Formats: sequence, C-alpha cells, structure tokens
Amino acid sequence: MNSTIQPVNNSADIRDFHRVLDVVYAKDPVFVHYIENDVEDVFSPEKNKLFNKGWQVQRWVAKKGSEPVGRIAAFCRIVEKDSMGNAIIADKGGIGFFDCVQDDIIAAQLFDTAENWLYQKGVGDIQAPINFGDRDSFWGLRIEGTTAPSYRENYHPAYYRQWFLSRGYEVEIEQFTYDIIEEKFNFERFSKIAERVTATGKYTFEFLDYNQLEKFTTDFVTIYNKAWSFHEDFEPLTNEALLKRFKSIKPAMPKEFAVFAYDQGEPIGLFISILELNLLFKSFKGKLGLWQKILFMLQRNSIRKAKGIVFGIIPSHHNLGIETGMIIKFHQGLRALNRVDSMELSWIGDFNPKMISMLQSLGAYKTKTHHTFLKKKSSKY
Repeated sequence: MNSTIQPVNNSADIRDFHRVLDVVYAKDPVFVHYIENDVEDVFSPEKNKLFNKGWQVQRWVAKKGSEPVGRIAAFCRIVEKDSMGNAIIADKGGIGFFDCVQDDIIAAQLFDTAENWLYQKGVGDIQAPINFGDRDSFWGLRIEGTTAPSYRENYHPAYYRQWFLSRGYEVEIEQFTYDIIEEKFNFERFSKIAERVTATGKYTFEFLDYNQLEKFTTDFVTIYNKAWSFHEDFEPLTNEALLKRFKSIKPAMPKEFAVFAYDQGEPIGLFISILELNLLFKSFKGKLGLWQKILFMLQRNSIRKAKGIVFGIIPSHHNLGIETGMIIKFHQGLRALNRVDSMELSWIGDFNPKMISMLQSLGAYKTKTHHTFLKKKSSKY
C-alpha cells in the first residue's frame, strides 16, 4: 500500500502527528516521548511569539492506511508579500520534527513535501532538523550518544543521518552534551580560582530567592539581553514572559539550581539548571495532564540528575573567572541539598572552544553529539 502525505489541519491530524512516535520507536527502549503539550506550544500562535514576527509554518503526516508512519514540519520567515498578502520572498527556512519508519520512499516523500513548500515561498538555504523556536529545545540530529535523551532534546534512529546527507544537507554546527559526576569534579582546582575571584570583594554570587522573584527576573533579563544581543536572530527578553516561565518551572528548579553573579550589586552572569525531568517523564508517554503532574510532585525528589539550561556572562566580564565562581556556588548548593549525583550540560557548539575546554577541565565528559545541517540553495535535490 502506498503512503499518503497529508497536512496537519485538525485535532485528528495532530493526534496522528504524535502517534508517529509510537510506530517509529515501538521497539526502542531508550526513547522518551516528548511532552505533547511542549510540542503543541511550538505550533500555537498564542504561545509561540514567532507567529507575530512574520513566520509561517506547516506540518504533515505520512500514513499507510490508517497508520501514521512519518511526520515533518517546515517553517519560514516571510519578508515580502504580494498585493493579495501571499508570501513571495522568505529569507529563512527550516525543517524539524522529522520522524519516519525505515522506508526510503516515505522519507523522500516527506522531505520533498517540506522542501517544496519552502522553495515555493522563496526560501533558499534550509536548516534542519531545527525547532520553530528556541535553540535549546528540539534542535539538531542525534548522531551518537551514550546516555538517554534529556528533557526537550531530540532523539533519532541512526538511519536518519544518511537521508539528510543524501539530499545535499551538510553539517553546519556540531552540538555536544557533557555530563559530570561528583567523583570526577575537579573541585580543588576550581575552588581555588573561585576564592581568588571573590577575594577582590567586587563579585558576589547568590541563589535565586523565590520571595524576590520580580527582582531576580529583572536581573535575568538584564544579563540575558546584554549577553545574547550579538547572536543572530536575537530577540530581547521581557520581564513578563520570563516571570511566567519562572513560575511554571518552579517545581523543577530548586532555588539552589539558579545562581546569579554580581559586580558590586550589578547583575553580570547567571547559571540556571533544572531537574532532569525525563527520568520521570519516560513513563508518562508524552502526556502531562493533572494525574502526571501529581505523580511528578510526589516523585520529583527521586531525581538525582540536574540539567543545565542557561549559562551566560555579559561581554564586559568575560575571562575574569566569573564562570568559576558560579560553578562553585552551584556546587555548594547541590551539596547542601544532597539530592544530585550528576549533571548534564547540553548544546555546547563547536564554535565555543573555550566552553568545551572549561568543561573538560571541570572533569566533564562528552556523552552526546547532535548535528545541525544546512542545505544550500544550489544543492536542491
């Protein structure tokens, strides 16, 4: 029976979009379902701010009879429209949320559908597989790994890689994930460096205080907007958006998991982590309703691993040892909590050798590699 490719237009299609994972990963004991609400937020005009910035998105499902066997999404930023409001030029395009059974024909149909949609809108170069949103989620093709996928991290069968390469996609970015355990942490060396940093009296390091959430929200926004402003497609963070995020993530982020650095009271750096949620979410099969939330609250103390999600220092304070001070402060918090045995730090790009070197000096070891691919306009399949 031939497969059909159909756009996702209604609730039944959305269910099929998620059901694809049940088929593709049915016999994979390592896979952890993505929380469906997290994925749907990506495609929600009410939740994803990119819809208000000229971006368009479409997703499709491949079906054999009634069984969903593949999926893909494409998105682009429109910069020019005709008199009827139709897109005629798009300057950026991407493909993501690709999953497919091991069938070359179905995979080709999915790629053709997504790429043609982008080309028809004027897109030249295509990044894949990426997220229609922040880079720290659902980004990159998993190439290798020795540990299970963490929360909101892409996981893929090995056979996907050849499909991308065969269609002219080339590696643009290598993203690495590092783990560190207490026994390997080079505490003596880094504590001495941190002591020299704090001895000046200029720099202080504090844990988040949920009783002063608005203050720390403002400090976070200040640091973020200074530290990330030079990144491509930078969008300034707002207090309102971050405050909502802090409140929603509070059950997964003890105050000791958020460290802020200050220079005589002025915010200059931050290091934010959360509990590694997939250690519990694996049994939820992508659902996060009321019952799953109750189970999480009852069982969260059993999670013995942390996941770093944000690490940044404003440009004026690079190479001053601030990162060491935050790491040691964070380590002190973990010891006081006595509830974490290991930590994961992900999305370390190959363009950031200083961070890689620091992690290796800490005693961290590489556990996963993801690739972000780029297909040039001249490489049309």
